[in-house]
Amino acid sequence: MEVLDAIAGALRLTPAERTHLILLGRGEPPPSHRPPPEKVSPALKRLIENLGNNPAWVMGRRWDYLAWNHATTVLMGDLGEVPRPERNHVWLTFMDPARRELFTDWDQAIRLMVARFRADSARHVGDVSFEELVAALKGSSPEFCKLWKRHEVAAVGVGRKELNHPTAGRLVFEHAVFHPSQWPEQRLVLYSPLPDEDTPAKLATLLA
Repeated sequence: MEVLDAIAGALRLTPAERTHLILLGRGEPPPSHRPPPEKVSPALKRLIENLGNNPAWVMGRRWDYLAWNHATTVLMGDLGEVPRPERNHVWLTFMDPARRELFTDWDQAIRLMVARFRADSARHVGDVSFEELVAALKGSSPEFCKLWKRHEVAAVGVGRKELNHPTAGRLVFEHAVFHPSQWPEQRLVLYSPLPDEDTPAKLATLLA
């Protein structure tokens, strides 16, 4: 019990999430459930739309894209053209060849991504939609399957992101994640252009 309490504390689990963890530790499966569809508040949509040259998007509890601005479309492609079941950050990272070309440090980036995604999945034990996504990824991507078996977890934070855009070349951003107070399971991801590699000018050209 002490070990499970320590894990719950490290992951900052809510009381309900801690109960799920204890059930798993005892070998008791948690009750399965499918949460209702997620929605983004109109105010949050307006916020990201008004961020101009700063790519920004909102992801849900299992990293589905819920909203994004034009700068995101220019940087990563039009998410509106992606079928809704595939409109997921982890799925597209592993399954869309164009995403792979964006990363300058692919191996390190996907390892950290899977570790962060696993940490989030621990907060949603029994969530059928999470289980379906993980099963689909394991069945479709040997790279994801290998990393998932490592059982690594990591927290989400700020950092520097370097991307290789197919036409603009190397772009450098400061990456930050925010959780709306009314919807703590959602996250606002913001990429702020840094002066390195002439990123602001390149991004302005793409947007123009």
